[in-house]
Amino acid sequence: MNLTIAPQPTPRLSEDDLRLARACADGDSEVFAAIYRKHGERMKSIAYNQLGNRSDAEDAVQETFLKVHRAAASYNGEAAFTTWLYRILVNTCYDMLRKRSRRIRETPIDELVADVRPAHAVDDVKRMALRKLLNDLPEQRRSVFSLFEIEGLSHAEIAGILDITEGNSKWILFSTKKQLQEQWKKAAKS
Repeated sequence: MNLTIAPQPTPRLSEDDLRLARACADGDSEVFAAIYRKHGERMKSIAYNQLGNRSDAEDAVQETFLKVHRAAASYNGEAAFTTWLYRILVNTCYDMLRKRSRRIRETPIDELVADVRPAHAVDDVKRMALRKLLNDLPEQRRSVFSLFEIEGLSHAEIAGILDITEGNSKWILFSTKKQLQEQWKKAAKS
């Protein structure tokens, strides 16, 4: 049996994507406004699912637009503009999580305990428990799960954003769901 693998065609450089990148590099505020109108809500949702709070999500989106402006001249069209945009956003979220982790390690325990408030509604308790399970996942697992399950992106899109293979995205999602299910069952028993 002789297997041959045909080379994948190189994605054509989209003129629209290049124009967008050039306009971003030039600081065209109308283009940024158009990108925000088209992608802003999804970007906030992606950031919220990575960071767990709206204020940080909005900060991440703003920071992403600053990074896009600074890096737009280097956009080479290897990935679709939106894939490039979302990759910058996810990396910005990762940076914010690392900074948050450092701040938490440096915060006195008294301040952390004072911030904890009991949840009163059952739904809030479940939502908080699920949020904790998601937050405890490694960055890549959390990203794949939230991009697929919450944002509705395809494995091909996720692969482009996270710079992994499509098969890896599928495997990560499968194993993450299995892990979350097991942890949810454990939490329900206690």
